[in-house]
Amino acid sequence: MTAESSDSAAEGAIDAEPITEGQGRGEVLRSDVPISFYGAVEPDTGEFIEDGHPLEGENIAGKVLVFPRGKGSTVGSYVLYGLANNDCAPAAIINEETETIVATGAILGEIPCLDSPDAPLETLEDGERVAVDADAGTIRRV
Repeated sequence: MTAESSDSAAEGAIDAEPITEGQGRGEVLRSDVPISFYGAVEPDTGEFIEDGHPLEGENIAGKVLVFPRGKGSTVGSYVLYGLANNDCAPAAIINEETETIVATGAILGEIPCLDSPDAPLETLEDGERVAVDADAGTIRRV
């Protein structure tokens, strides 16, 4: 990370690479481990149901979901799409690296998605409110 990007993150603005279009705003819900949406998230409610996962029992609906990358079955793309159809999708997704399962689901579900932020994911704390602008490639604290 450059000194300029550190200053940007400290001021509340983080640049990232757009994966999809759109804007989302909400509380950060962060996982330090990858997420497999298939079998991990209940598509009718947005509740995280994977046994032993750090987010078990949390609800991702309307949250800015921050996690390193997706994992698992390609059905996970359709779980994200189903979450969007059931109004239970995250407001936005931020990854270190968005692999094809998450990217496809975000595109199908029209969920704003960014990756490769110029600040570590750990700088986004659980519960803080952020605005994600996937059109501009920015994350701002609000």
